[in-house]
Amino acid sequence: MRSARLSGLSRPAVVLVAHGSRDPRAAASTEALARAVRRVRPGWDVRAAYLDHAGPRPLAVLASLPAGTRAVIVPLLLTSAYHGRVDVPAILSAAADLPIDVRLAPVLGPATRGGVSPLLIDGLVRRLSAAVPDAPLHGVVLAAAGTRDLAARETITWAADALSARLSLPCAVAYASGAPPLPGAAVASLRASVGAERIAIATYFLAPGYLYDLAVESALSAGAVAAAAPLGDTPELAELVATRVDAVAAPALPTAA
Repeated sequence: MRSARLSGLSRPAVVLVAHGSRDPRAAASTEALARAVRRVRPGWDVRAAYLDHAGPRPLAVLASLPAGTRAVIVPLLLTSAYHGRVDVPAILSAAADLPIDVRLAPVLGPATRGGVSPLLIDGLVRRLSAAVPDAPLHGVVLAAAGTRDLAARETITWAADALSARLSLPCAVAYASGAPPLPGAAVASLRASVGAERIAIATYFLAPGYLYDLAVESALSAGAVAAAAPLGDTPELAELVATRVDAVAAPALPTAA
């Protein structure tokens, strides 16, 4: 049985902070994830906020919370690139004068090679299995949005290695922008290097949008047999968000009675 009760605080607040997009599918996906987290932790007041394009902004959400609220910011990011290193911590600094206790959870992607959450990999596998339900695969490309941040790209490689081990298949990394290779080039390279014929795309995206569409188009045009949907509101991602909150909030936000 989950418990919503915290001494003096019945509904702790969890603010999911997404990048934001002009594409309305992205905000719809984020709101769906917020609902999924509420199902996992029904006692939490889970709200979505956006760094850009869509609204509301994170600071506005925090400012709307009652005085004395204990809140946790969860960056809906898979790497600690610029947004994770600069934009999200800036929210914490800006909220310092608010009459609430605000804590910051880590991004959803790994911080160390051995720190790839099984929940993240299980979510990727769920989406990939839905895209390719029957026929066997010979290889997988993990397609991400991309970043110029070398350290952030390394964490995506860790996720690809974990996915490869989980599937017992070769898994290459590709990016829609920011760094090579493009997903189409990764498909061709994987086919040439290991003789993989049936290659599918696992997408290291939380929500659909322009870069997701670019990644899928590039891969399919190069002969990939299928492309998985973004992680979105998968049960595994909702549980991963909850574990990130638990890690920074305990014992402030108890989850069991």
